[in-house]
Amino acid sequence: MSDPREGLTVTHRRYVPYAHAHYAGNLVDGAYMVAMFGDVATEVCIRTDGDEGLFASYSDVQFLAPVRAGDVLEATATVTRVGRRSRTIGFEARVVCRGRPDKGESAAEVLAEPIVAVTAVGTVVVP
Repeated sequence: MSDPREGLTVTHRRYVPYAHAHYAGNLVDGAYMVAMFGDVATEVCIRTDGDEGLFASYSDVQFLAPVRAGDVLEATATVTRVGRRSRTIGFEARVVCRGRPDKGESAAEVLAEPIVAVTAVGTVVVP
């Protein structure tokens, strides 16, 4: 029998401020998305186990597309396996809005198709 916590999905959205641009072209470092995954994993643990839990490891992280200051990111976590004290979680970060400085200093647009920027698989532990 499958655990009812498997398949639970939690999503957070966050605007990427220009203060987080770290490289030329207003690129944001990968640690920004990994931190988002930590935040969304915390909510998963609270919902599944009533505890913030602890992040134990990542078994895979793939950086697939650039993230820039001015983007709006959506980070989703889905519980894929429930152990006695561990939970395996699949993560995906998508760019859903993008700044358009070519059209004006504060111009931006909602993307017709989100861009998958980062995927990961991680393990959290709970008491």
